[in-house]
Amino acid sequence: MNTWRETTLGQLLRVEHGFAFKGERFSDAGELVVLTPGNFHEAGGFRARPGKDRFYAGHFPERYLLARNDLIVAMTEQGEGLLGSAAFIPERGRYLHNQRLGLVRVRGQAADKRFLYYLFNAPYVRQQIRNSSSGAKVRHTSPERIYRVKVLAPDTPEQRKIAAILSAYDELIENNRRRIALLEKLAEEIYREWFVRLRFPGHEKVKKTKGVPQGWTPLRSSTVFRVMGGGTPHTDNPAYWGGDIPFFTPKDANDTFYVLTTERTITQKGLDSCNSRLYPKDTIFITARSTVGKICLAYREMAMNQTCYALSPTQAGDVYFHFLLLKKAITYIRGVSKSGVFDNIIVDTFKIIPVLLPPALLIARFNGCAGPIFTQIGGLLEQNQLLTKCRDLLLPRLLSGKLSVEHLDIRFPPGMVAEEV
Repeated sequence: MNTWRETTLGQLLRVEHGFAFKGERFSDAGELVVLTPGNFHEAGGFRARPGKDRFYAGHFPERYLLARNDLIVAMTEQGEGLLGSAAFIPERGRYLHNQRLGLVRVRGQAADKRFLYYLFNAPYVRQQIRNSSSGAKVRHTSPERIYRVKVLAPDTPEQRKIAAILSAYDELIENNRRRIALLEKLAEEIYREWFVRLRFPGHEKVKKTKGVPQGWTPLRSSTVFRVMGGGTPHTDNPAYWGGDIPFFTPKDANDTFYVLTTERTITQKGLDSCNSRLYPKDTIFITARSTVGKICLAYREMAMNQTCYALSPTQAGDVYFHFLLLKKAITYIRGVSKSGVFDNIIVDTFKIIPVLLPPALLIARFNGCAGPIFTQIGGLLEQNQLLTKCRDLLLPRLLSGKLSVEHLDIRFPPGMVAEEV
């Protein structure tokens, strides 16, 4: 701890305000993405939002076009815990710096930028930022308030060693995320090739009537899936909460195929007290209200609240085909749920969603092909869960000086080496 000192963020960095982009120049497509706090993960890091980003087509000062590896911080809270979260601008994409974000600049040689990134995402720093924020409904901070945050920091060489250790974890996590995304695209592409383009194995020998292959059956979703509901234990009874049973709600639906963990858990008493079953691994969850139509697979046994439905195929076997079938129908489902008849998904919604069901042998063949892909995805998600846990355990010890790295010979991860080239 000899090289560590108590200082403030204002001694290490300065924060530049963003630009007030004009709302009438926003669109749902384009090249320039206007960043918001929604582009941050709560624990830190950049979050891509395909289909949700807003684009800009107006004029703006050139300095508000962000560059790769610029460090940005959320100045306004968009969801619990995002205020003060930090992220680096990724290599791909063109992003704009709006007024709800701060652009972090290092003061001379006072700090390492990656070390600052981890400082912003450290719980004790994040809590200081939140405590000094203002706003009744939407919390927000300012550069001056950030400057007053008290931190511990060693000399810059030791900062870089700490950043290297934590970055090594983050690079492994990000590499796994990219692999997961590629595997998910692969599974979806195979599904489209077989069941949308109808180029399934042996398709040349199958006769078609009005474009429908022989042996394929038009059905309603309600005949293909068992549709089951959920429930919530009384929230004022502590005996029902904090147990070992994951409790799925729309908040837990993410952008990957599987959901591994949930924000809240319940006890066996809580499960017995509500209308939810304990749904097995590979149950399909679909959100029915608010964020309508988000679909994911349970990676382990889970209970579920009443704003979702649990679906399982009526046909025996693996669930991979049926999961992708439902994902393909998501646009139709959302269209029905936003019509004049439905403002959310109800049980009867599944009675009007059409599907074209292939023969059981073809479904089984597809599941045999897709199964290893889904297994790899689940394994990589589990790896990331363990890596994240290890990183989060190390972070407070490294950023407090309790775990010394001063005399360690550390090999810098590729990402940090590339930044110096």
